[in-house]
Amino acid sequence: MDFVLLASTSLIASFLTFFSGFGLGTILLPVFAIYYPIEIAVALTAAVHLLNNIFKLGLVSKNINWKLVFTFGIPSGLAAFLGAYILKNFSGNGAIFEYVLANKVYQISSGGIIIGFLIIAFSIIELIPKFSTLSFHKKYLVAGGFISGFFGGLSGHQGAIRTAFLLRLNLDKKMFIATGVMIACLVDVARISLYSKFENLNNGNINYALLSTCVLSAWIGAFIGNKLFTKTSITFFKWFVGLFMMAMGILIALGIVN
Repeated sequence: MDFVLLASTSLIASFLTFFSGFGLGTILLPVFAIYYPIEIAVALTAAVHLLNNIFKLGLVSKNINWKLVFTFGIPSGLAAFLGAYILKNFSGNGAIFEYVLANKVYQISSGGIIIGFLIIAFSIIELIPKFSTLSFHKKYLVAGGFISGFFGGLSGHQGAIRTAFLLRLNLDKKMFIATGVMIACLVDVARISLYSKFENLNNGNINYALLSTCVLSAWIGAFIGNKLFTKTSITFFKWFVGLFMMAMGILIALGIVN
């Protein structure tokens, strides 16, 4: 059942990210959190996200705007180290509060509160139409890259912020997608280099067969998305995911899903 749920989620999320700019990490993170501690869920999501984006690069790399990769992507990659470092420090703090619900003990952790809050916040951003057209002047690209990369390293939420800063540049759709994918790869490489030091990631508790299945499913979704992204609307998906993510963010913050 685990294989079916996570593989299906990976395929659908990857397919839809081709025309939303974000979604794969947004959906996979809470699903992985059902099975793994939150910091490990973030790390595993990052691994799937990176490998999927590497595959997507092979499909769209000719459309990359390299000037934007340097002005926005390099600050993003550097800031991702900081975000990942903070997550690593919080992951070892343990529970800060315990409570009993329905005869079961739940633990609230600082990492869970941070990740849960960010999931809720970015879900609201996805649901409010005004945010979908929010953009910033190109003079803020370096700052935008830093902010996007920081949250990417902390929780994996980088797409929405990156979109807001690149939207004003009026790139054609293929260049927008290709450049975003390249920047996301830089962030993923940076944060995974620190995530790999998580103790729980090296103690044999990770099902690598399951992770490989998710990666393969994400690749299939990326291939399908590349063929169909110019013809498909994502309005329903954005609302569905937004509501789902808000609910999961609350559960993670409360320690019910951890």
